[in-house]
Amino acid sequence: MFPIQRPRRLRRSETLRALVRETVVRVDQLIYPVFIRPGTGMKQPVSSMPGIYQWSVDLLIEHLEEVFTQGVRSFLFFGIPVHKDSEGSEAYRPDGIVQLALQAVKERLPEAVLIADLCLCEYTDHGHCGILRDDQVDNDRTVDLLAKAAVVQARAGASVVAPSDMMDGRVTVIRKALDVAGFDEVPIMSYASKYASGFYGPFREAAENAPSFGDRRAYQMDPANRREALKEVFLDIEEGADMLIVKPALPYLDVLSDVRQAVQIPIAAYQVSGEYAMIKAAGQMGWIDERRVAEESLLSIKRAGADMIITYFAPEFARWSSEK
Repeated sequence: MFPIQRPRRLRRSETLRALVRETVVRVDQLIYPVFIRPGTGMKQPVSSMPGIYQWSVDLLIEHLEEVFTQGVRSFLFFGIPVHKDSEGSEAYRPDGIVQLALQAVKERLPEAVLIADLCLCEYTDHGHCGILRDDQVDNDRTVDLLAKAAVVQARAGASVVAPSDMMDGRVTVIRKALDVAGFDEVPIMSYASKYASGFYGPFREAAENAPSFGDRRAYQMDPANRREALKEVFLDIEEGADMLIVKPALPYLDVLSDVRQAVQIPIAAYQVSGEYAMIKAAGQMGWIDERRVAEESLLSIKRAGADMIITYFAPEFARWSSEK
């Protein structure tokens, strides 16, 4: 008889397709990145990322309360400081912009997962991810300041700290500092595989953290390297990371799949600003169906092995899901 197998039998209706669907993206598996700036009544659009804004704390609270009711329960905080200096001091000051936002949002949304991005690049006047020595980032001095910032973030209400600097050995030092300060239950979500990618372009505008000279290739990973990602992952796990991040997501699905097969701890993939902006731009031009492509891209990231997805589409995906 021909044919013996007919896979199309299971594709005849949406109900059948849903019944046998292998991969599902849930709203509560999404992490929504937000940008916080000083002031009040501020909702400043990011021109290269339609629908994304820099928020003052007062309006951010209102926005996140609405997003939370739609099912997105986890948020990743980035700050635009009042003052920048050579040592990124606002990153570890109790009254730094992210710390103020953490305190305020924690009070209004106590059940939300508040993830504090842990890096110095937004706070340094040179835009690099650490303290400079002869125009090079000093790894060990930077790690000490990151540990200091982690404790301040945890004290302000961070549910999770997420070091994104790619300094060697930072997870060990951060873990020790958190434990000594009494925050032994605060998890570390490590940007374990973070590549020196061209897909970060729009983020530079949103976070106002472009380097004033050079680039970050001396500490972020070479896009040509696949095996090195596993080395970084295993080092961070040995040092005490509770969760991992692969960044970017869509151009590095091979890396994401490798990491998923190699480790048992939770993995997040970051659908970065360039991925978001390209879909938005093509959708606005009418070249693609924005919703369909956005949903498909998130599905592909989940299919490759991500347990969680950091995405600027989180509020829109929540709305789309409620309409189905």
